[in-house]
Amino acid sequence: MQENATEVTAAGIARLAGVGRAAVSNWRRRHADFPKPVGGTETSPAFLLAEVEEWLRRQGKLAEVPLRERVWQQVAGHPDGPAAALTQVGCVLLLVHERPTRWLETAAGSDERLAALLPADLAHVLTVRLGTAAAVPGPAPGDDGAPGSASGTHPAAPPAVRPPTGPELLPSVPLLRGAAELAAENGARHTYEFLLDRYVDPRHHTLTPPGLADLMADLAGMGGPDRPGSPRVVLDPACGTGTLLRAAARTHPARELHGQDSAPALAELTALRLALHAPGPVRTAAADTLRGDAFPALRADAVLCHPPFNERNWGHEELAYDPRWEYGFPARTESELAWVQHCLARLREGGTAVLLMPPAAASRRSGRRIRADLLRRGALRAVIALPPGTAPPHSLPLHLWVLRRPGRTPVRPEVLLVDTAGAPAAATGATGPAARPGPDCDVVREIALDAWQAYERTGVLAERPGAARVVPVIDLLDDDVDLTPARHLPPPVTAEGPEQLVAVRERLDATLRLTARLAPAAPPPGPPAPDASATGGLGPVTTVGELVRGGALTLVTGGTGGRRGLPVLTDLDVLTGTAPSPAAPAAASRGGSGGGADADGTADDADDDTVVTRAGDVVLPVSGGEPVARVVDEAASGAVLGRNLVLLRPDPQTLDPWFLAGFLRGTANHRRASSFASTATRLDVRRLRVPRLPLEEQRRHGERFRALDEFEGALRQVAQLGERLIRGSYDALTDGAVPPS
Repeated sequence: MQENATEVTAAGIARLAGVGRAAVSNWRRRHADFPKPVGGTETSPAFLLAEVEEWLRRQGKLAEVPLRERVWQQVAGHPDGPAAALTQVGCVLLLVHERPTRWLETAAGSDERLAALLPADLAHVLTVRLGTAAAVPGPAPGDDGAPGSASGTHPAAPPAVRPPTGPELLPSVPLLRGAAELAAENGARHTYEFLLDRYVDPRHHTLTPPGLADLMADLAGMGGPDRPGSPRVVLDPACGTGTLLRAAARTHPARELHGQDSAPALAELTALRLALHAPGPVRTAAADTLRGDAFPALRADAVLCHPPFNERNWGHEELAYDPRWEYGFPARTESELAWVQHCLARLREGGTAVLLMPPAAASRRSGRRIRADLLRRGALRAVIALPPGTAPPHSLPLHLWVLRRPGRTPVRPEVLLVDTAGAPAAATGATGPAARPGPDCDVVREIALDAWQAYERTGVLAERPGAARVVPVIDLLDDDVDLTPARHLPPPVTAEGPEQLVAVRERLDATLRLTARLAPAAPPPGPPAPDASATGGLGPVTTVGELVRGGALTLVTGGTGGRRGLPVLTDLDVLTGTAPSPAAPAAASRGGSGGGADADGTADDADDDTVVTRAGDVVLPVSGGEPVARVVDEAASGAVLGRNLVLLRPDPQTLDPWFLAGFLRGTANHRRASSFASTATRLDVRRLRVPRLPLEEQRRHGERFRALDEFEGALRQVAQLGERLIRGSYDALTDGAVPPS
């Protein structure tokens, strides 16, 4: 066997062949000549990529592995791990991007020659683009830090990326050649974005959505290079994958970008990503920012930061006397206020910082003294509340804090408070009253930027009920110093005026009449058959597991995978009967190239565990104890199957989906297949029972189950309209929009 040959898991094989992982398991059982595992574990074996490709071609399941898939599998199966492989690929792509002729000359010879010559070329391009331990502009220790002061320089942190050596590069030469070939087709930037997108997993990294990153950059004054006062030096002390710094370079590529992250792999990958996108200086470092600041003397024009939330081990004990705590020593539970003060300490006078903050940071009593001092000294200039779903964690209405380092110019004794929760929902393509789209990021951006820029320009802002208000600092300095915008804004104009309430009432009346027509008829009197509750009253029964083994059903489980642009069908959507949820912004920020869903229901460039729904699928939640089964219609098809869900895809020549879903919802059937832990209920879908009936008889039952489903949907709509009518009537009365009569 070739040493260091690329290995691939069953999930990787499924991606190559465009099938689900269950199909790969079937191939291994049914075909004696399927390649034998060469590594991995018993539950997740690894196979040689070359042997798998050859077998797939012999079976007619693969014409040719797409180049990007080959490159990714080589990254994923690299002997030193995917992070090390991506670092080497990034170095080579930077060389291809900066000196394409030199790459062609170096790559013309043998693999050994390439590995021997590359280190010098990579060292040169990395030094030019990422720097050495030379000087970073800014006041040196002891300088006064006045605005515009450039009287000194300070030593920079060592570059995050070390040029690889020849022996390190030699096993990677096929990968490096493949990446360069892919870059010739798609460009070095797009190639690296694709690979980085595959590598970064939102389950383990908190990703800033690109739209939110652009908003934060604009709030910090990131206009074009000709805009007066446009920031030149930008810092992100918790840079992650570099989304905020990339947004800073969007309008002014020549900006000096500085980033730091506690994860060495992210610091390396971010440096290479930014170097490919921005021609200006790029400096990144790997260290814990609060404990080991890599840029202690840097005075940036702007700081953008999405800090980690709710950290307890941020250095409270060892940093008690740190000079950065100008506004007070943060409590152990106030890690976010430590990041706020760190960002202010790294700004020049008059510089702007924009931080994404959890809403609790605006109101926790343990931080009220620091918030009060930020207000008194004019450091906090605005708090902008975002709608839930704008950024992870998606259940919280996160805040943006806009801060400015006080200088010699007197500050205005007011703070701008903005609440964008009233932004309309974004269109997701889902239809019907059950659709639950997320916030419209363009509208959120417009509300926030319009209020901030108007306030910055004139120092005043006409009150916007429910949306924005300039609040005097003295009004906020009470016992709580609560900065939550909604608590200080005048109420919005009543959303439901008399005309809208009349329209809601008419819709409610029509829906109630529809509900009455759809209500199921009462069953005839008489005792049920002794075994009817277990479906035995209809004759012989089978189980879902037996149907799967017989090929009448395909069973797949949902995961956390996704693909850009696709909505996600969550367990909550299934339980509440709503349309699939919009694609999470975190997932969308990962980029990646487009692609469709194949006939097997998997997305061709999705994560390994991605399953895409089709009309006629039956979906069940496996936790929570609620007996629910939903037939996917056209409106819900094409969505990614979320976690805690099982999808059953019936053979239409054997099983009717409505018949299947109806019997799977039976309470006794559901109870029999459930197991009970101390805090949760788990459903074993394979144990659910289904009667053995001819297809025509199944369809008769299916039509009845479909009618019950329509009745259930009408009841939900009645509840929604009734709640809306009641809420609107209360608001109209309390706001004086309608008289009591």
